[in-house]
Amino acid sequence: MANHVVVVPRAAAMAMAMAWLALLVLLEIGVVHGQLQVGFYSDSCPDAEDTVAAAVQEAAGNDPTILPALLRLQFHDCFVRGCDASVLITRASNDAEVNNGKNQGLRGQDVVDAAKAQLEDQCPGVVSCADILALAARDAVAMAGGPAFDVPTGRRDGLVSNLRDADVLPDAADTIDVLRSRFAAAGLDDRDLVLLTAAHTVGTTACFFVKDRLYNYPLPGGGRGSDPSIPAAFLAELKARCAPGDFNTRLPLDRGSAAEFDDSILRNIRSGLAVIASDAALERSNATRALVDAYLGAAAGSFAQDFADAMVRMGSIGAITGDDGEVRDVCSAFNSG
Repeated sequence: MANHVVVVPRAAAMAMAMAWLALLVLLEIGVVHGQLQVGFYSDSCPDAEDTVAAAVQEAAGNDPTILPALLRLQFHDCFVRGCDASVLITRASNDAEVNNGKNQGLRGQDVVDAAKAQLEDQCPGVVSCADILALAARDAVAMAGGPAFDVPTGRRDGLVSNLRDADVLPDAADTIDVLRSRFAAAGLDDRDLVLLTAAHTVGTTACFFVKDRLYNYPLPGGGRGSDPSIPAAFLAELKARCAPGDFNTRLPLDRGSAAEFDDSILRNIRSGLAVIASDAALERSNATRALVDAYLGAAAGSFAQDFADAMVRMGSIGAITGDDGEVRDVCSAFNSG
């Protein structure tokens, strides 16, 4: 039988090569992200997600403010070394990640611990603390009136927790340029910044995080005073709640709608009624301001789903999978002691 040589035109050959390259890239992406998957524990610990949800529900029944606290806890975990539960580690030497000043007031660790204890009875050594934290934050969103969504699981717990590592956390006083830089370093973009800031639609903050904006803000002409971008009536309202020297009084992050998950926080930001400087900063960049306007206009219908997607992206930052890391026996301590 004679051999036949098929000559493929150069343009077609290049197109085929590009198609194969695209396929290889997609396969590579699939390998990387496929290690986290929805229903990871469906066989190894089938009641894992229900157990976490029950622990969050019980805690919220006793204290509804625990719901936004769980969101903050996951955010603070994921932005430092990735979503590895390093923020849950405690040490007598007070040099763990949680001891950084940026983690002041973190709560919700007891909810994670309660779920972990139950899961250790059901499925010893199977469900990681990092996954419990991700599921608890997801459940907190839904229980606060936000969207219900699936969270891929399969994270392992990290082996490092150092106080200074948390210096990279976004700060309530950060400028928009600093915020964008911190989010970019975590692999997140301007849309993620706006959407995750919108998590402030529920919860409160302490006067500690507002005081500099009210009394010690650097003024354009020199000296210190109140942030001139705060409307006069709102400034008076904030000062009435946070007197000089009062660090502990709490006030809603979302004026007029602190107990309900909605887009009110974005409306307040656009109207100059943001409580903390980092929220107000979204109005100081054309890119983030345009996104705020979009979610209050043409893109309003996609806000809830986009928020859920941003939570999933954040929850995947630096996830440890496979045989790396460990599954802790107790969330506050490494297995090695």
